[in-house]
Amino acid sequence: MALVRRSATELLADAKSDRLHLLLSEQARFQFESRVGVAEVRSWQRSLPVLLADLADAGLGHVEVLLEHRLPHSPRRIDVVLCGTHPRTGEPSYVLVELKQWSHVESALGELVRIAAYGTDPVLHPVEQVRSYCQYLVDSTPALAARPLAVHGIAYLHNARNSGVSALRDYPADEYGRLFTLDDRGALVDHLRSLLDPAGDRDAAREGADEFLDFRHAPTKPLLDLAAKEIRDREQFVLLDEQKVAFEAVRQAVRRARAASTRTVVIVLGGPGSGKSVIALSLVGALARQGHTVHHATGSSAFTRTLRKIAGSRSTRVQGLFKYFNNYVESEPRELEVLICDEAHRIRETSVNRFTKKEARARAGRQIDELIDVAWVPVFLLDEHQVVRPGEMGSLAEITAATTAKGYDIEIVRLDGQFRCGGSAVFDRWVSRLLGLEQAAPSDWTRLAAGGDEDFVVTSAASPQAMESWLLAKQAEFGGTARIAAGYCWPWSDPTKTEDGQRLVDDVVIEDWKRPWNVKPDKRVPHAPESYFWASDDRGFGQVGCIYTAQGFEYDWAGVVIGPDFVRREGSWVARRDRSHDPAVRKADDLHFAGLIRNTYKVLLTRGMRGVCVYSPDPETQEFLEQVTG
Repeated sequence: MALVRRSATELLADAKSDRLHLLLSEQARFQFESRVGVAEVRSWQRSLPVLLADLADAGLGHVEVLLEHRLPHSPRRIDVVLCGTHPRTGEPSYVLVELKQWSHVESALGELVRIAAYGTDPVLHPVEQVRSYCQYLVDSTPALAARPLAVHGIAYLHNARNSGVSALRDYPADEYGRLFTLDDRGALVDHLRSLLDPAGDRDAAREGADEFLDFRHAPTKPLLDLAAKEIRDREQFVLLDEQKVAFEAVRQAVRRARAASTRTVVIVLGGPGSGKSVIALSLVGALARQGHTVHHATGSSAFTRTLRKIAGSRSTRVQGLFKYFNNYVESEPRELEVLICDEAHRIRETSVNRFTKKEARARAGRQIDELIDVAWVPVFLLDEHQVVRPGEMGSLAEITAATTAKGYDIEIVRLDGQFRCGGSAVFDRWVSRLLGLEQAAPSDWTRLAAGGDEDFVVTSAASPQAMESWLLAKQAEFGGTARIAAGYCWPWSDPTKTEDGQRLVDDVVIEDWKRPWNVKPDKRVPHAPESYFWASDDRGFGQVGCIYTAQGFEYDWAGVVIGPDFVRREGSWVARRDRSHDPAVRKADDLHFAGLIRNTYKVLLTRGMRGVCVYSPDPETQEFLEQVTG
């Protein structure tokens, strides 16, 4: 979806009359339900007329231009997409353009660039930025994957002289990424004419744009299915913008550690599906292949065991890369070069548990200190809105304080938006409003989606039976995985013994609908996956997942039962301790209990990659859900 689509000639006329930026602002306000920042409007005013004039000079006024086109399943927007026909083949040709107003670059080291206007925070090299957009677009569009040479990318620094950005000039170029400056304007015009036919037909350009906008976008490669290749063979994920900045920040910290014995803690902050685990697996794969000592650690048995099973299915060495936060009680300082702590919001006060040896108990300290001390470069990837149990203390403040106390360097990277396989940044915002995590009132999904994401599906079901039928229908029509998860509002029994062995108990009862919870940890039941594999094993459908088996995972179609522990009363959410069956959460004080319940439902609602169906057995809450889902 683009904010504005017209021919280059039409847009140039709008720009010359100083209307183009107003048109873009109006469309952005409609689609994003918010005003665009002054800096972005100013960039439209200054950058777009230059490019449009260049297109006119190249004889490409007939080319169809998409402005601020959103990448599929991502909040990222490409500045400009040019749609025309290739002069040699006559086939549709697409040029992605990243515009920069930069005139001077302080320094460039690999893919990271430092510019005075951005302070000390590095940004991605513009060639790498547009290249990754091209790669991502091809990777998530089957029609383009079949003809990847139809896509091209350029970064245009229209204010820059070559002397001011000399640090950028040696970066390798290819069809997905080439750099042009003000001094290269003639070369840019020639390059555009080599990709878009000046004698091309206006109707053909329109048809090419229609095709581009109508492409079917399959979900990107699922995280767990590719973990094996990612770890054993080569990188499989395309990292975008801040994801790649985080990746490079860690690699450069590792280089500094080797060269100068410096210690750096890297903190990566991001919401559901923002790519934290993709970054983590990309780092494990890259660092392990380069011979660095690296571990991946989480506080989730389900997540770690699943990664061991899938990523290390043929290699015990690969399985050994995946650890738990409490595995480092007895470790010596700097045993590892890198420790990647995924889901770091689940860090606990201490690593001591009932299995900890007596001598280890005596030396155990805070878990956060153990995780920092064990590696030259500890990396923490977290979402502070996913704290769902008392005692979980992984936060920016806690990690920063511990790092500062040790005198180590610290780098923070914030991931902006949603990048998961499918998923929806608009839906993520809708969930935050729905649950009161933002000050804005809950939005009607139908209206919100019309302005930003019509691909993601949100609905409510009149009953749990209807929810189950909806999930099965989506699986049958579109494929993919489906699961039902619920708030921990029903008892969770041990399996019962039958003549045929163990059988799960139908604990989740809503009128005449009865289903069992997923298998308890360390229990085995015939024809049902272990709890660790509920989200990834096809046999998980038919059991109701809880927060502890769903967190950290994603599936295509999510059914969520918002239980009686969280209900709407007089226009507000009310968390009810007496309806919770979670023994850990029930111990939380009143101040934290409601926050933990709210975070629980945010996690459950954001597991779906392609759609979600919601239901509540509480009539007032169900009425509210029906209103906001449209």
